[in-house]
Amino acid sequence: MTYIGDVFLLATALLPLKILLIYAFKLHRTSWRYTVISDFKATIGAIAVYTTIFTTAAIFLRDVMLLPITVPFIEAILALVLFVAIRLASRFVLRERKAISYYTDQNNPDKRILILGAGESGTMIAKEMQRHPEMGMIPVAFLDDAAAKQSQRIQGIQVIGPISHMPQAVREHDIDEVVIAMPSEVGDVIRRVVEQARKAKVAYRTIPGLYDLISGKIGISQIRKVQVEDLLRRNPVQLDTAKIQQYIKGRRVLVTGAGGSIGSEIVRQISRFSPESIILLGRGENSIFEALREFKEKYPQIEFAVKICDVRDISSLEKVFEDTHPEVVFHAAAHKHVFLMEENPAQAILNNVGGTKNLATLSLEYDVKYFVNISTDKAVNPTSIMGASKRIAENVLLQAAAKAKPDQIFVSVRFGNVLGSRGSVVPIFKDQISKGGPITITDEEMIRYFMTIPEASQLVLQAAALNIKGAVFVLDMGEPFKIVDMARDLIRLSGLEPDKDIRIVFTGKKEGEKLFEELLTSEEGTEMTQHDKIMIARKNGICEDFDVKLDRLFDATNNGEKESIKAMIHSIVPTYSGYKEGTSKIPG
Repeated sequence: MTYIGDVFLLATALLPLKILLIYAFKLHRTSWRYTVISDFKATIGAIAVYTTIFTTAAIFLRDVMLLPITVPFIEAILALVLFVAIRLASRFVLRERKAISYYTDQNNPDKRILILGAGESGTMIAKEMQRHPEMGMIPVAFLDDAAAKQSQRIQGIQVIGPISHMPQAVREHDIDEVVIAMPSEVGDVIRRVVEQARKAKVAYRTIPGLYDLISGKIGISQIRKVQVEDLLRRNPVQLDTAKIQQYIKGRRVLVTGAGGSIGSEIVRQISRFSPESIILLGRGENSIFEALREFKEKYPQIEFAVKICDVRDISSLEKVFEDTHPEVVFHAAAHKHVFLMEENPAQAILNNVGGTKNLATLSLEYDVKYFVNISTDKAVNPTSIMGASKRIAENVLLQAAAKAKPDQIFVSVRFGNVLGSRGSVVPIFKDQISKGGPITITDEEMIRYFMTIPEASQLVLQAAALNIKGAVFVLDMGEPFKIVDMARDLIRLSGLEPDKDIRIVFTGKKEGEKLFEELLTSEEGTEMTQHDKIMIARKNGICEDFDVKLDRLFDATNNGEKESIKAMIHSIVPTYSGYKEGTSKIPG
């Protein structure tokens, strides 16, 4: 023990070094209450530097001091244990004491929570609940179908069985609420879980799907009511982000209809790929104003330009191109309500056809590299003026693609109904339910394809990246869905019973409506692409004398005679069934 004095002497001499290292590694700034792995790494780094210097000093001073070489290593181990123990103890005392007192308080209104899904999302939700006992949510147990997780303890909470055991678990553990933490599961799974929860008479909520979680941390604030979108959820879209980034990064991107539901979501998706700037073009100043506020807050690194402009006004549109010189154009501006366009056919043609022609003409003239036209399944064998106008717009893009330079890509992307978009059935049904009903549906047999807004927008970006000039892309819409089934789901998700609390009334088909939408004509068929959710409609080409007939269509539009407009539509799109032979003479 004769070396003890030497040890204290050298340790005292090295004390300033310890203080220096604490400041150098910023250990004095570490919050003991919120210590994480990175803080322990800094602690280990500081101790490693100190031990290296201490060991070197011990070796060089061996002739002067009697100091075993093991002493620096023993001190390092003791220091590490003390640093970790003190921080963990502090974390428990400062952070868990509040939770213990909260949980033992007999007067607090805690909810006992059963978490479905013991994966990363479920684990993070449980951790958030434990960190914030003031929220009054106690995670009691997990359910998960993975055999490897059965009987495991995660965050101190046991996995008590598969998800099919939910009714039993609710009874045995006195559960107040079920949280569905399965963001990647498809809609059928969520539907079964919701049905089980309803039968067990327990409240249920969920966390958003993967589309909504891409850029956000999972937390208690993201637990929300189950929505109809969750019941229709499909497997997430796998994007080839490198190819999308190739044509967007560093470029000026123009989005028409940027204040609308599809246009604004395209802007959100584009913003992930570092464009030089985004030009927001729209006719409605209020929607553009609201969208701009959101975009500036979420994407401060991106330069946004606002152009209030009608795509039908080619003079104003050309000024936009002169000022901004866009390199990529996403054309989402359109009139889309079928029955309104039946009553106002001239506006459908001027906006959907004339606006597309103006944009395509200017895009060719100003050397736009990518032009993506948003089309619809209603363009297939159209029965409505709106659908026919979008089919003619597709032909305008085919003609532009034929005139384009080798490095210019002009394409259309065709998809069905988008959940939650303005004027779509979901917001209408929700409004009708909030008023006590009834829900009005055209026909009991009406069927539609549905996509979520983010899914459709992501696939639009991916389709353009395939670099197939003149293509009409058709998105995989999954299985079609009965509108009446969707209405019943929404009623149940509102805590009510269909035909008991909320009536469903069938009003009859409106002019121009179909019972079943198609994505392809019988003549078209599809060709596969390298992306499993994007196909190409085989081209039938455009009609002879397309330009002449288009001019005649615009003449009929300017005259405002509805049957003449229909006659000219039929001459361009022979599959249009809204025109009856002999009702009007074709102009010209």
